[in-house]
Amino acid sequence: MTVMTRALLTPVLRTLPWRALAGGGATALLLAGIPRMLSGAPDPWLGLISLRGAALALALGLAFLLDDPARHITSAVPVRRPLRVGLRVALALPGAALCWTAAVFLVPEGARPPVGALTLEAIATAVFALASAALIIQRSTATEPGVAVSTGLLSTAAAAFLLLPDGWALLVSPDDPRWTDTHERWAMLLTVALAVGTRACVEPLRAWRLGSFRGRAQQAAPL
Repeated sequence: MTVMTRALLTPVLRTLPWRALAGGGATALLLAGIPRMLSGAPDPWLGLISLRGAALALALGLAFLLDDPARHITSAVPVRRPLRVGLRVALALPGAALCWTAAVFLVPEGARPPVGALTLEAIATAVFALASAALIIQRSTATEPGVAVSTGLLSTAAAAFLLLPDGWALLVSPDDPRWTDTHERWAMLLTVALAVGTRACVEPLRAWRLGSFRGRAQQAAPL
């Protein structure tokens, strides 16, 4: 397994969507730096919005991580999908973590929201994007799900901000009494996204497909 992973390292590095990842990271840093560019006293509300925007930008970049125009060629190699997906995530993770850390420190300390809670939101959003991409790949023949995932992620973010009732709010400020309850929901969303993403990385077993099941049933039926 280790030898095979090393053999895959260079080809996977070449096929990663570096432009999308770099674009997401650059946008995140730009958004996080807005409070520092403005004169006057630090504004906690602006710092909160900037960091949430940075988290969304990073997730939008990661939505393209599983794009692979040669997917139907690489799927024939003797390497299972969990390893291929895991290698892509492992290669992108250090850069994403470094970019998020830089974004946090770009926000002035007086305007910086609670870092732990915002990091939870950022991780949940990124895992949601990756899980959605993995699910599309498992359920379809799409080779580049990034556009669909990024569009859906933007729509979901808008819906979370505009349509969720107060009892299910996900985007509240630190001085809101719902802050703790909200981040318990973020933790639940992260858990669900991890479970769905992990399951979506498993290659489907043809034996359990409906058509295959019916065919076997017909063969076993007495004449």
